Amino acid sequence: MAGQCPCTALRTGTAARGMVCLDISGTEARHSVKAWDRPTRLFHWVLLLLIVVSYVSYRYSEALGDPLLKWHRWSGLAILVLIVWRIFWGVLGSSTARFSSFVRGARPVLGYLGDLVAGRERPFLGHNPAGALMVVALMGLVGTQASLGLFTVEHNDLTAGPLYRLVSEDAVKLISRWHRWLFHYVLLPAIVLHVVANILYGVLKREPLIAAMLTGRKPARDYEDGPQIEIPPRPLVRAAGLLALSALLVLGGIVSLGGRIL
Repeated sequence: MAGQCPCTALRTGTAARGMVCLDISGTEARHSVKAWDRPTRLFHWVLLLLIVVSYVSYRYSEALGDPLLKWHRWSGLAILVLIVWRIFWGVLGSSTARFSSFVRGARPVLGYLGDLVAGRERPFLGHNPAGALMVVALMGLVGTQASLGLFTVEHNDLTAGPLYRLVSEDAVKLISRWHRWLFHYVLLPAIVLHVVANILYGVLKREPLIAAMLTGRKPARDYEDGPQIEIPPRPLVRAAGLLALSALLVLGGIVSLGGRIL
């Protein structure tokens, strides 16, 4: 497997499904395979950047000369657009990005964790069952956090989410508390756990999860979920179209409900 182009085993099947398998030649093909497409990797790092921007723009709004939290609100809307895009990409994107390839039930997750504790190595090209559970949880938490922000009124009472008028005053106060509590006590610890787990995999298991999300490649080996990624034709064009659709749904939906974007 390591000395052979992984596309060989997939060429016939992927063509029949309208997918294209990357042809890799030379030394790189003998030592690594493509694991993540560019849109998935961009989503990952842009989402992380937006979460940092959301926190900094809220925590240091006065120092940044932004008492109305414009940057915070815009980053929250951008996060919502990205989450909707990722849902689309989880259906129409590359093989390792599709939910059908990594979302599993409780039994596979427990089985994988049991094998991990027992020292039985089970490499995955995409998300392993435990990592997939964390990814889905993080997406749900981030999406919930950004959605709550649509209905909040901030502590300075000078700014509010675009849809706060749709709920009662008591509900706004409750949602605003949830918005702050969820970030500090649930989302932030989950992000830290995710980062620590990825670092430990790299150090203890010598599985370069973080590097793979940067380069898109993993070492060539026998993976349980397939030897090589299947990428749809013109993935960047497809991803851009889905991003435009996601922005239209999120921003257009807010406006249609009477919210103001600007």
